[in-house]
Amino acid sequence: MELTTTYKDGRLDLTFYGELDHHAAREAVQKIGQAIDSYLPRDCVMDFASLSFMDSSGIAVVLGTHKRMVEVGGRAWVVNVPRQPMKVLTASGIYRIVEIAEAV
Repeated sequence: MELTTTYKDGRLDLTFYGELDHHAAREAVQKIGQAIDSYLPRDCVMDFASLSFMDSSGIAVVLGTHKRMVEVGGRAWVVNVPRQPMKVLTASGIYRIVEIAEAV
């Protein structure tokens, strides 16, 4: 999996590519934490458009990002979720905690 970060005008965009599994989740959590600590954004958008697979480890990434953003006084949400990752998100009930939108 690849993760790119872009920051502009108080918004941190996280774009995920490939497969978000247990191994990739560890790296993603570290990279996301560093980006949030560096920029202290108001908003954090996790774009899953190019994510081809996600297992339950992705739930931890989404929840961890949400929690960290709340700690810094911001908010996080997920956008552009393909079918397979959406099944995982829906089954987890995470949409009750973190907003899932079609696009920004």
